[in-house]
Amino acid sequence: MAGSLPRTEQRRSRENDWRLFLRLVPYARRSGRLLATSTVLLVPLAIAGAIQPIIIGQAISFIKQEPATFDFLQNQPLLDGINILAGLLLLTIVVRLVLDSIQGYLVQNLGQQITADIRNDLFDHVTSLAVRFFDRTPVGRLITRLTSDVEALGDVFATGAVGIVSDLFNMVAIAIAMFSLQWQLAAILVVMLLPVTGLIIYFQKEYRQANYKAREELSALNSTLQENIVGIGVVQLFRREKFNSELFRNINQRYVKEVDRTIFYDSAVSATLEWVSLVAIAAVLWLGGTLILQGNLALGTLSAFVIFAQRLFDPLRQFAEKFTAIQSGFTAVERISDILNEPIEIRDPVGVTPKLPDAATRGEIRFEHVWFAYKNDEYVLKDLDFTIRPGEKIALVGPTGAGKSSIIRLLCRLYEPTQGRILVDGIDVRNLPQHELRQHIGVILQDGFLFAGDVKGNISLGEDYPFADIQDAAERTNVAKLIEQLPQGYDTILRERGTNLSGGQKQLLAFARVAIRSPQILVLDEATASLDVSTEALIQEALDRLLVGRTAIIIAHRLSTIRNVDRIFVLKRGQLVESGSHDELLELSGLYASLYRLQMLES
Repeated sequence: MAGSLPRTEQRRSRENDWRLFLRLVPYARRSGRLLATSTVLLVPLAIAGAIQPIIIGQAISFIKQEPATFDFLQNQPLLDGINILAGLLLLTIVVRLVLDSIQGYLVQNLGQQITADIRNDLFDHVTSLAVRFFDRTPVGRLITRLTSDVEALGDVFATGAVGIVSDLFNMVAIAIAMFSLQWQLAAILVVMLLPVTGLIIYFQKEYRQANYKAREELSALNSTLQENIVGIGVVQLFRREKFNSELFRNINQRYVKEVDRTIFYDSAVSATLEWVSLVAIAAVLWLGGTLILQGNLALGTLSAFVIFAQRLFDPLRQFAEKFTAIQSGFTAVERISDILNEPIEIRDPVGVTPKLPDAATRGEIRFEHVWFAYKNDEYVLKDLDFTIRPGEKIALVGPTGAGKSSIIRLLCRLYEPTQGRILVDGIDVRNLPQHELRQHIGVILQDGFLFAGDVKGNISLGEDYPFADIQDAAERTNVAKLIEQLPQGYDTILRERGTNLSGGQKQLLAFARVAIRSPQILVLDEATASLDVSTEALIQEALDRLLVGRTAIIIAHRLSTIRNVDRIFVLKRGQLVESGSHDELLELSGLYASLYRLQMLES
């Protein structure tokens, strides 16, 4: 429990809150004018609010002709004096109404700008992280960070920090006004604030812990939801609807349980303040009544203090509500900081970078004693050392898990080698800007991913290619006829993941996407596995043209499709165990020969 934390842990928690708040300060500075303007408006708002009870008290004193009436009112006729006080009260009401509206708009605008800035920075950071990070992080968890957690962060400034400053200004202004009227009543109200503040701090610490757990459960809920929607085909095919519904129901129940805890602590704060504010009014009436009977207090002053007692605890009540928003925001900052603190493993080199040679001489790939592990000491590639000459066609074969796809990921620098280095045209890939490296290497995967948008946008992928180049790339890869058969041709809108296209059509677009960039190195990872016979014939013809003069690495499980490559690299448990042409490897009667004969028997 937070109340039983040792003093050192409490101090560390406070320092941690301060550190988390400082993390948000740069975002507030970007909107410095809005923040400064909204803060300056708090001063006249607080003064106007503190004056109103005094005006009401003066009206009562003036009517009763008490000595506490202001000097400028004592010689005024009753009607004129009431009109003056009513005018002053109306003026303070108008000032508060106008300034409160302006300040509220500015604060909400500030919160939205900060929210947008944080979300942009978080998205930029997430998309810059290495693939290794996404291997261990569920997508639903990231979506929660980018949506609900960021919204909670905006509340830290929009309704939290600025609102708390506003409440503090109001309380200070009310305290000054009270002590200027009668110090004994003022003292009893101020003293009652101390235990209430302690209770609020306790409840807010408990709320913070419950809120953190609630957001963790919300992340798990979103992850489960995302997984089931993406895998809905498998869910229905294997009749897992009831099982998955029960799993989702259990996670949802855990989330509701944690949310109920946050509601309990939040409600406890409101109930405590409501009770204490009533006790404060009763104390003011008791002490004030005693002073009136003794002739030491005017009824108008007591009336003003009854209003002060209500207004003094209103900012505290609002303070507690906004403090709840800040606690939720701090919880979100902790969770988002975990991502923002995630190191960007793969960065572009700093300073002058080496230049790749001319197209006529490039395309060499060299692995020099490369070791790689997804987890510490669990190597999937072991001491790979080979050279692929410019224009050479290489096939990678081997059992599942041999490390074929890992070689491609390292070559494209989606991961960094654990040991050794990889050179493209004599340059270490770590010394090349990522954009240049990936322009130099074209990759076609077995499952081509398409974005929501039109066809031509999925070929150009946001780069500024003329439409003629897009058409030319489609024609060179035999995709043009299929695109023209679509309802709006190149302007046909594709749904998310291209669900309104067949698997073969999506794969053909992936070939056009690579062809328009004219890479010197081409990587095919089971690129024709999902194509029917007629479509595969079209793409094979396009491939024959595309591969001319280019270095190619082909991963294929159907060994009959790679018989004509220059060399075949046979991998087993991350090691290169055989190398040679198709005929040479058959004569060797090793692993490749066994795999080939097994496939021939199956066919």
